[in-house]
Amino acid sequence: MSFTVVIPARLASTRLPNKPLADIGGLPMIVRVAQRAALSCAERVVVATDAPEVATACAVHGVQALMTRADHPSGSDRLAEAVEQLGLADDAAVVNVQGDEPLIAPAMIDACAATLAAQPDCVMATVAHALQDPAEFANPNVVKLVTDKAGRALYFSRAPIAWWRDGAGQPNQALRHVGLYAYRAGFLRRFPTLAVSPLEQIESLEQLRVLWHGERIAVHISAEQPGPGVDTPEDLARVRLLIKG
Repeated sequence: MSFTVVIPARLASTRLPNKPLADIGGLPMIVRVAQRAALSCAERVVVATDAPEVATACAVHGVQALMTRADHPSGSDRLAEAVEQLGLADDAAVVNVQGDEPLIAPAMIDACAATLAAQPDCVMATVAHALQDPAEFANPNVVKLVTDKAGRALYFSRAPIAWWRDGAGQPNQALRHVGLYAYRAGFLRRFPTLAVSPLEQIESLEQLRVLWHGERIAVHISAEQPGPGVDTPEDLARVRLLIKG
């Protein structure tokens, strides 16, 4: 199994400005993420950014960074540009690690890449874990998904799916989506040319564009939950304590 990790990073964030450069235990968060990703089986780890400050921070700590355009509408579009800059073959695997996951498990990165490698009929792979908390099941900020018997995604939603009719809506074999993706580089090159889908606009979930256009996404069901990500100042304080302690 051979793959490249690409970490999209931009400074613009409404809830936590300059998030990639936030200090966590003496290191910028983007460097923490890259160091965790480097513990996986990835051949290389690359940060794709539109901010010179992020590229400089990476260079100081020995992390490879690529400068990309500032007008990309999504992280996947930024990844597509990175694939071109890196000159990856169409059959190469690329794992997209989010730049706000300083506690990402290297084994989860490997599992996502392995899932893509094991399902050649899929252009992407992603990760999910069992969801048992009714409050999270009902929370629209928690993305759920359902799969077919082969472990391929049928649908992603902010709504509570699958709805357990006889259990008064309580979660039953529900899955929480983890925002970790593996792609075939050739599909990443095609992705920016795909029309935005109505379902994607309704749910505000980019991965629905893939399903809308008839492509398949393989799903790895993880026994472990991912470490906490960083979206808010409160998240940042929590992660700082975890790193410190």
